[in-house]
Amino acid sequence: MELVMLIIFVVGYLFIAFEHTVHIDKAASALLIGMLCWGLYALNPAEFLGINHHDTPTELVEEYQNNENKEALPDQTKNVLNFMEEHVVKEAAHGGEHGEGSMPMIREYLEHGLSHHLFDIANILFFLIGAMTIVELIDAHEGFSVITDRITTSNKVKLLWIISILTFFFSAALDNLTTTIVMISLLRKLITDQKTRWFFAGFVVIAANAGGAWSPIGDVTTTMLWIKGQLPETLVIVKELILPSFVATIVPLVLATFFVKGVVVRPKFNETDEHFSNPTTERERNMVFFLGLLGLLFVPVFKTVTHLPPFMGMMLSLGALWAVTELLHRSKNTEDKNHLSVVGVLRKIDTASVLFFLGILMAVAALQEVGHLAKLAGGLDKVFSGDIYLINVTIGLLSAIVDNVPLVAAAQGMYAVTETGDFAANGVFWQFLAYCAGTGGSALIIGSAAGVAAMGLEKINFFWYIKKISLYALVGYLAGAGVYILMH
Repeated sequence: MELVMLIIFVVGYLFIAFEHTVHIDKAASALLIGMLCWGLYALNPAEFLGINHHDTPTELVEEYQNNENKEALPDQTKNVLNFMEEHVVKEAAHGGEHGEGSMPMIREYLEHGLSHHLFDIANILFFLIGAMTIVELIDAHEGFSVITDRITTSNKVKLLWIISILTFFFSAALDNLTTTIVMISLLRKLITDQKTRWFFAGFVVIAANAGGAWSPIGDVTTTMLWIKGQLPETLVIVKELILPSFVATIVPLVLATFFVKGVVVRPKFNETDEHFSNPTTERERNMVFFLGLLGLLFVPVFKTVTHLPPFMGMMLSLGALWAVTELLHRSKNTEDKNHLSVVGVLRKIDTASVLFFLGILMAVAALQEVGHLAKLAGGLDKVFSGDIYLINVTIGLLSAIVDNVPLVAAAQGMYAVTETGDFAANGVFWQFLAYCAGTGGSALIIGSAAGVAAMGLEKINFFWYIKKISLYALVGYLAGAGVYILMH
């Protein structure tokens, strides 16, 4: 059964990586492997956990307590036995006994584990839904034009630097996926030639991934580490990762400066009367843009002050912006204000991406529960002799092939947070993981959400990206990794 679960997981990953070839959305593949892995686990949990379900919980606990080599047991076996021990002691204190097999308690342990993982996953999903809604609301009000309308240069080198630096900081304040979508939209207004636009889009991917890595709200992988407690301190994330991430953006730009020449030709737009049918005023654009940005930046502050899950701060910001926009458009008729309301914007949310995260995180949680991730951690430690830098650089390069979300989720399951050392909360391992997983995916266009978005919007050819962009991304990634290593 363990082998079957691994086969399902690997096959599902291949379908996710080659979704454009097999013509099946990666969300469907993720949901399939997530639910199938948990289904297999639930069919025979005792086998996965290494427990003899014919013995009673009391017998299993007594055997465990008398086992001189219990530390050598697999983690999943120790976890379920510790769970049983806690329940047996509680029931014994109330005069209860376990005279039946242990299967009912094993199933209770399974449901307990599922509830724990679902709570963590729900935190991430609600956070993403809130963030995407705020950004879509800003976009619906044309709020991003506050910045984009101020770009006037047509020099390729200058424009490449401006677009990349803007993307880097936008990504930290918003998120890399949303920033990529916004910047691709901007490039269409600035550049006529498709191949030139592809080149700029490639640098948008590099800058968006690097910019998201040093912010707890900029990249979903950093968000995962922030929410689950591996990197709980926002200031630590920013202080330790902003320089390596900036280097990962600047080095490719410096290299490109020697090869990019000429000017860009801007497209001519003939705007029709329909374009102006439901315009927003300058006051509305500015208000929604700055309130939305403040709302997103408020989330880390809310978490620091209240110690509540970040999604609650995000939902508080969304509620406030929702109320403001309702009041802002209260005098307009329903038809005019529908597309400017949160209710209208919610129809544009990328629900498929949310379901993808649900499926893939559930699949990784199943692998964690049955002990596969612990074995993988042991394998990486053995191959790299416990060198956390080589382990993380490898994870980053793997994220160019396999989505970085499950890789970080896997690392969270493979390594426990310790009291002190490299694996402690805010430790070097977790910091470097955030950098590597966030920026390594830029090496291939399918390696990140930002890359996939650019590929879909601009129809960028996979092999063109490898030929024209991958080397820039790889050099930047390694340069940033080198800077981080030198810092520590």
